[in-house]
Amino acid sequence: MTAPRDPFFPADKSIRASAEPLEVRQLGLVDYQEAWDLQADLAAKRATGEVSDTILVVEHPNVYTAGKRTQPEDRPTNGLPVIDVDRGGRITWHGLGQLVVYPILKLAEPVDVVDYVRRIEEALIHAVRQSGVIAAGRIDGRSGVWVPDTAPALDPAAPKRDRKIAAIGIRITRGVTMHGMALNCNNTLDYYEHIIACGIDDADNSSISLELGRDVTTDDMAGPLLQALDDTLSGRMTVADHSFKSAPDPSKGLRKKH
Repeated sequence: MTAPRDPFFPADKSIRASAEPLEVRQLGLVDYQEAWDLQADLAAKRATGEVSDTILVVEHPNVYTAGKRTQPEDRPTNGLPVIDVDRGGRITWHGLGQLVVYPILKLAEPVDVVDYVRRIEEALIHAVRQSGVIAAGRIDGRSGVWVPDTAPALDPAAPKRDRKIAAIGIRITRGVTMHGMALNCNNTLDYYEHIIACGIDDADNSSISLELGRDVTTDDMAGPLLQALDDTLSGRMTVADHSFKSAPDPSKGLRKKH
């Protein structure tokens, strides 16, 4: 299945309120708090029509960010700072070698959060498969992009269980999106060892470089991902069924902790 329900409007129609081209800002290495403040400022201005739809492309210095459903046992054991943020989901890590993309978009009415998430997942899956990780897909019940345990990685150091290669966490206020997606390109996995990433302890994380056995950088992936994202948001690329299994939602039924 591609979604828990049919989208509110046709899959080949744009989910954006505006038909103007996306403005892409490639910002390089940016402190997480600085990027979050910029997102908030742009989102407020987008809601009032002062700016157009904007996509921020960044990398962050090592940091943990805890979404609204983060539990005490999820938090890091290595002393690295944690920033509590206003997106959904639980805790994750950002750092060098991870491509982070923040779309600040005004969504078309009626706002369809599920369809928006599925479209950005579709863009990620397309870009990851295009890079050579052809087994990448979805696990129903868990957001993001996954590689199944049945698909061996070319680097023997890669985890062997089902593994997440891209994470998604969003917030929508006044019809405007914030936060977004993080794609593991050639980052270390060491920082994941100190948290229960996204509240999931029965699977692992991986990177495109580990899956392919060669170095794949954020610069390599930025262009393909941005093109795929533009295509899925506009409806030129429609959401397809890429699910290879289902698993429990790690945030379902949990109270917000902040």
